[in-house]
Amino acid sequence: MPTFDSHTATLEIHPGPGGQEATLWAQDLLNMYIRFANKVGWKVSQIDDLAIKITGVDVYDQLRHESGTHRVQRIPETEKRDRIHTSTATLAVIPRLLDSNIVVNDSDLEFSASRAGGAGGQNVNKVSTAVRLTHKPTGITVSVRQERSQQQNREIALELIKAKLWQIEADKKESTISSARSKISQSGRSDKIRTYNYARDQIKDHRINKSFKLNSALDGDLTSLLLELTVLP
Repeated sequence: MPTFDSHTATLEIHPGPGGQEATLWAQDLLNMYIRFANKVGWKVSQIDDLAIKITGVDVYDQLRHESGTHRVQRIPETEKRDRIHTSTATLAVIPRLLDSNIVVNDSDLEFSASRAGGAGGQNVNKVSTAVRLTHKPTGITVSVRQERSQQQNREIALELIKAKLWQIEADKKESTISSARSKISQSGRSDKIRTYNYARDQIKDHRINKSFKLNSALDGDLTSLLLELTVLP
């Protein structure tokens, strides 16, 4: 059983079906966690457009229950008839492994590099430092543009792939052991764990059947919500 750093976690968000609105929701969701991290004094590093690394006291322990599908119900800015749309984004909270027996063969990896966009000086923009790494047997793909060095970004990407492979195996074991558990304790990463309803200014967490204020949470006030989730296994 590998050990992991409870003070570091990577948050990776994937928009669900829905085109532009789903992408906007994924970004709003990411901004919520960035605001929360800033409020509690954690350090945030941008890994990719919809991926960040957070370091601070008990980061992984506090955020691990955020993994899953987050559903939003709201009227998009582009909607002309005031119709409420439902979109989703899936969040993965990935721990940083300190040691493991996971071996990834170079022949199983597909590597590409590109120029990283955004701020960061001439080196970031003119040299191919951004890395995309794909684990061919599983299809897991990681993109990293955090560092100015291509080699550093490759190492980060490989670390994330190993962590995801470990998570897949851990989920398989948990599913086998816990197949008879109640619904509240077996919510997986593909389940809709939470609904954000803009009209009601309400967030409802379906695992604990409790509601919270939407606007304050989006502004980064997640402390009370996260404390309620400590009842989850």
